[in-house]
Amino acid sequence: MLSEDDVRLVKRLIKETLYEILETEFYDGFFSLLDAVEGGIAVFRQHFAVKKGVSTEQPKTVAVGEETFTCLKFEPQKGARIGEYEVAFKEHNLPEHWNHAYNILRQANATISNRYHGEGYQYSYWLYGEGRIFRQRLNRKQPDRAEG
Repeated sequence: MLSEDDVRLVKRLIKETLYEILETEFYDGFFSLLDAVEGGIAVFRQHFAVKKGVSTEQPKTVAVGEETFTCLKFEPQKGARIGEYEVAFKEHNLPEHWNHAYNILRQANATISNRYHGEGYQYSYWLYGEGRIFRQRLNRKQPDRAEG
């Protein structure tokens, strides 16, 4: 028979193990699923509106709020070709923030030549290589265009 102290210890270990499993295995997949559902709903809503004559605008992806990316920790960099930019490294950011931002950029196929940004954004964002998200301040002389 276990003592009360042993029961409390076992309960604590089970609780800690459960939280660790949720953090390391469940949340990444769950947030990826939510990103996909969110994108699918937006496209379906627009497609349905066009079919029912409520809107004549063809379906397009609307950029998410920039706070999706600004919550990441970026480090300043400077390159000979593109000048000043910033990089967020996967290992320096919270997994739930990193995965959400990364999945949006991956789904939008954001590259240096096809950068992701929306109306009101201060930066454009793109992926290059593994474990890094890049951003560069937008030139305000050019009109904004939503990518994605």
